[in-house]
Amino acid sequence: MIPAELLLQGYRLGVFPMAMEDDSIEWFSPERRGIIPAELLLQGYRLGVFPMAMEDDSIEWFSPERRGIIPLETFHLPHAARRAWARKSFEVRIDSAFSEVIRACARRDETWINEEIVASYEHLHAIGHAHSVEAWQKGKLAGGLYGVAIGGGFFGESMFHRVTDASKIALAGLVEQLKRQRFVLLDTQWLTPHLLQFGAVEVSRAEYLELLERAVNLKRSFAG
Repeated sequence: MIPAELLLQGYRLGVFPMAMEDDSIEWFSPERRGIIPAELLLQGYRLGVFPMAMEDDSIEWFSPERRGIIPLETFHLPHAARRAWARKSFEVRIDSAFSEVIRACARRDETWINEEIVASYEHLHAIGHAHSVEAWQKGKLAGGLYGVAIGGGFFGESMFHRVTDASKIALAGLVEQLKRQRFVLLDTQWLTPHLLQFGAVEVSRAEYLELLERAVNLKRSFAG
């Protein structure tokens, strides 16, 4: 079900939902330019829903019954990545290559990122809501991640690596930045076996929405 507040926000922005033959939801506007309106995206995150592109390039919105989060106070790196972090094998940068990061994530074998998602989040980045954290090695982008910041919450979207442990270092850099900026929520959408190694846990939708409400109402700045 599409949350009522998200529907209303869509109508305020001149876009409306329609169900397709496969029961997916597409958002339409007479002037649609191939991107999801920024305010619709942001309102979705505030309500606990997020978009993903399907195989046919339609956009569906999700609000999992069980939500994955990484508690910032219990985050930890696997041993090999912890050694790479201690040795400073990578340089961590923020927002220096957002487009390259999201497009690298889109080139993974299994991806839900299409051109509409790329354009939508590049626009969010341009207006200061989407951010990338990157791991660089010898002047080259080795890995990274991107997500959306609202209030004191960060909503991780995807990550990639070209060098072993690079995405893990980017995640550690993200957590360090969130702690520095006094964020309280790191949302991973779902809990996966890969995320378990960092201390990720699963919470109910009801518990998540309580955490979310507190986080998005805080006055925080991601970039500092």
